[in-house]
Amino acid sequence: MNLYMTQGTPEYLLKLKNQHTNTEMFLFENEDRGLLIHETSNETVFQEPRTYEVVDQVGELKNNSFVVCNNIPVTDEGRPVFEYRFKNRAGLIEKEPGFVAIRVLRPVDSDTYVIMTLWNEEKDFKQWQQSKAYEHAHKKRGTSEGIDHQKSYFPRPSYVTTYTEYVEED
Repeated sequence: MNLYMTQGTPEYLLKLKNQHTNTEMFLFENEDRGLLIHETSNETVFQEPRTYEVVDQVGELKNNSFVVCNNIPVTDEGRPVFEYRFKNRAGLIEKEPGFVAIRVLRPVDSDTYVIMTLWNEEKDFKQWQQSKAYEHAHKKRGTSEGIDHQKSYFPRPSYVTTYTEYVEED
């Protein structure tokens, strides 16, 4: 399974989405831009997408969600360790109130993995960040056992982008 992303103005992406009504796509936006997602085993309709292989997934993508993308650059050397950690995660996030879906995405044409989570609302994501499950999932962070201790695996700092459902204005 692959996941494709393309960005642009929400209005442009809506036109693209409406041109392909037989293809399920998901449109989100933030203060800077729109994000259109196409998850499929087939080819994408996007001309120049960011392409990812789905390494791990739980739940179904849906439009009316709050989307969090943790963008993590990983060196070639670090990829096996990074993926092993995610494939063997505890899976506690799935039990959190408001959780919708997770995708662990391996980049095809770059070094930046994306850990995408979808939530019913932003408040659900923020509550998870304050939960015991979050604390447990990140308990090794900052220690000699934590993957973040392997500085040679991460060429640049990670960053987070968030999106909400695109709502067409009348």
